[in-house]
Amino acid sequence: MEQQMKNNRHRNTAMLLIAMGIFLILERWVGIFVVIALLLMFFGFYKIRYENEKKGIAFMGVGAVILLGNNFSLVLAVILISLGIFYIKSKKVQPGDDFIQKQTLIDSIRPGKEPWVLKDSSIWFIIGEAHLDLSYAILEKKETTLVLQGVIGDVRLIVPEEIGVSIEASVTIGQISSPLEKESGVINKLNWISPNYESREHQVKLIVSYIVGDIDVRML
Repeated sequence: MEQQMKNNRHRNTAMLLIAMGIFLILERWVGIFVVIALLLMFFGFYKIRYENEKKGIAFMGVGAVILLGNNFSLVLAVILISLGIFYIKSKKVQPGDDFIQKQTLIDSIRPGKEPWVLKDSSIWFIIGEAHLDLSYAILEKKETTLVLQGVIGDVRLIVPEEIGVSIEASVTIGQISSPLEKESGVINKLNWISPNYESREHQVKLIVSYIVGDIDVRML
């Protein structure tokens, strides 16, 4: 027993020395904030895979913010790339007279529990949320396309059974939940179509893409 404890102490000491050495090397070449950011993201990834997903996403998000915040050119590059992808994916929407396209820094989309009209829309924001309950939505077309994109986003979508839904979602860091599938961690993609999509009177095509995001789609 005593020998095992001694071996454990030696192992922990060795791991600590190795970690300190790696830390000093990284700190010299990439900077203290980058090291902290990478450690937080690694810890968050571990949490997502083995323990608490919500806490893991939070750690990874904080790490990403620190990493980006310490590199303005990288932040600008991410924003420009995200905006460029937004314009490319916006082409999937057939623009009509009532087509909505907007870009904002920070946004919150919460129509509430009163009837509201859902139109073909393409929306981009740096930080934002979209909580939509389609059981209150008025759909004026057979198929409506909704594109939600940005850097950091929280999307909650409730879809009644009588509406067909097609989901094309991707997040670099975070999680995606649908009625049958759940993906979390790094570089997650989901393509899902509800049963009897083509035969439904109304259909919603959802295209969602964020650098850091939490996407949750539920069927009633």
